[in-house]
Amino acid sequence: MTNEHAKGNLNFDTIAQHGGHDVDESVRSRAVPIYQTTSYVFEDTDQAASLFKMQGNGYIYSRNANPTNNVFENRIAQLEGGVGAFAVSSGQAAIVVALLTLAKAGDEIVATNALYGGTFSLFSETFQRFGVTVHFVDGTDFEGIAGAINDKTKAIFTETIGNPSLEIADISRLSNLAHEHHLPLVVDSTFTTPYLQKPIEFGADIVVHSTTKFIGGHGSSIGGVIVDSGKFPWDNGKFPEFTESKASLDDQSFVRLAKENAFIAKARFTLGHDLGVTISPFNSWLFIQGLESLPLRMKQHVTNAQQIAEYLDGHEQVEWVNYPTLKGDPQYEMAQTYLPKGAGSIFTIGIKGGLESAKTFINSVKLLSHVANVGDSKTLVLHPATTSHARLSPDEQLAAGVTPEQIRLSIGLEDAADIKADIDQALRKS
Repeated sequence: MTNEHAKGNLNFDTIAQHGGHDVDESVRSRAVPIYQTTSYVFEDTDQAASLFKMQGNGYIYSRNANPTNNVFENRIAQLEGGVGAFAVSSGQAAIVVALLTLAKAGDEIVATNALYGGTFSLFSETFQRFGVTVHFVDGTDFEGIAGAINDKTKAIFTETIGNPSLEIADISRLSNLAHEHHLPLVVDSTFTTPYLQKPIEFGADIVVHSTTKFIGGHGSSIGGVIVDSGKFPWDNGKFPEFTESKASLDDQSFVRLAKENAFIAKARFTLGHDLGVTISPFNSWLFIQGLESLPLRMKQHVTNAQQIAEYLDGHEQVEWVNYPTLKGDPQYEMAQTYLPKGAGSIFTIGIKGGLESAKTFINSVKLLSHVANVGDSKTLVLHPATTSHARLSPDEQLAAGVTPEQIRLSIGLEDAADIKADIDQALRKS
């Protein structure tokens, strides 16, 4: 790609095909090569020394950076409208690296409470062991969120669409609130992908994804990515680790050395390096293949999900359907603002008969797959209360939007009629 193209003069579908990849002049491979290597030959001792101090361009060791990973990172950054990205080994790793790049022992984070169960446990248990306190607040209670912020707070965290509550984050209001307190807004955009929503356009500062889901799209690879908007002023006085000179950087700071890329540079060369949350080049290559088909897949995911949600909305065995683009849904207007292309492929239903009926339904599906994942090309089903959110107390489950009769569906790319038929036979057995 030319520099002009890299600056964003191409449309989404084109960036999904070409973003971040310059054809290798020596080989001229059209497809992105897989650089399955641990390390790289230095030109000389001076070049090696400069790379270790972040003073030059090049590669040292694939734990820090890799050419295949770099194409994936640049492409996802362009699709999100960010200045840079850092690919890591999982979505959980992306959250850990993003937030612990900002917060250390004694610091605090404010998070909306409609979160994936694994994220809730990460914050309430593991972060606590690291000395970082996370306060959970209703994502629609902006006074409560403001009240949870204090001098120790380093970030506000939310999901674009809560898992599995489907609570749509009011990113513009959350961003305004965060910026009033000189804090970054960190957004998990796994459920939406940049095709359905670009949180940076609504004021988010950092975006994370579990690329395991829609970005990969085929349930074959585990990975995550952090994208930086490049817009947050890290030199505002609240983040001295970004502005303090470091001997390892030739007595420069991350802000001075990397400028608008300061956050990604710090994430990559501190926690990314020290924790070793490395993504394999092969997985990045698979995610690149996923990005190339992402626009087409997301369109069909949304089409199928809308059809199935409307079908179940009138089903005699279904108590309720929670999908924001259904007419009459309490979040319908929010969806028109934040999700004009659709609310994705994931929704929940409440089955008549409660917990036992939910178990019978899941045990009766044949085409649908009972797995702990979403965003696959195949339709997936799960009972959150006994699986993904089982470690939460009943009150915590309720706050996260999880109930005993709730079933989560991730609608895939099969023929909608076949999905309906399998769901119907399983509902009748329940």
